[in-house]
Amino acid sequence: MKKKNLQVIGSYTAKSGFENETIIIDKFNNWKTDKEAKKWLIIMGYVIDKIDSIKAVKVSNKYKTDIQVQITIYMKKTISAENLSIKLVSHSTGFNQIDKRWIKKYAEMWSIPKDVVKILKLFTGEISPNKKNPRDNRRMFFDEMKKEQQNKVLDFFSKNKFLIISDILKGRGKFSAGWMLVISKSKRKNKWVLKSINHVMNFFAEDSVKITSRGNLKIGRITMQRKGGDAGRKTAKMLQFKINPVKLFD
Repeated sequence: MKKKNLQVIGSYTAKSGFENETIIIDKFNNWKTDKEAKKWLIIMGYVIDKIDSIKAVKVSNKYKTDIQVQITIYMKKTISAENLSIKLVSHSTGFNQIDKRWIKKYAEMWSIPKDVVKILKLFTGEISPNKKNPRDNRRMFFDEMKKEQQNKVLDFFSKNKFLIISDILKGRGKFSAGWMLVISKSKRKNKWVLKSINHVMNFFAEDSVKITSRGNLKIGRITMQRKGGDAGRKTAKMLQFKINPVKLFD
């Protein structure tokens, strides 16, 4: 299929209901009669007539991949696997959490210097505020910190921007995501867009690393903030990264 045609069906208004990931698994498993599943397969580069069989399965939620689609090619009997990250959204301005962990874990993953780790713990509240009358007595926002501290955070995340974006969007290992399927649900209609994970990473990497007006960190189009919530439990002090998947429709 020509590239132009792929772009046309890359974003599509769907009549089907998408309540959860199980429905998407069912659509892939019924690929012979499901029109949307066929469109997804074509976008991923497959020739429908050459497919012998497909088995879609749910993947453990500890990976970036939500669904793995195992495709057997007719005659050759070769099996390829496509890993999809699924984002179901119901609001055009809604943000979707893509990663959350304790700062200690991120420090191990990205070799974060100890002084930057301390600053991040001030940000999430693992270390109590060292400033009089902070906006939130549980933690400190980046814009409340000394300029030297702000610069250390900006410098680290700028230098490691693409490693960080790859880890929080794509992941590592055999279950790293190869595609992102975003489904925007509304009462009147559903829309979907399917993009390669490389396209997704490049899209959300656009723009610089900066401290926002609310005192959080923006890494391209990705927001890094304190998790919060959790009825005040300890897990509220975790670090989280969020995106607005609907932006992929633009």
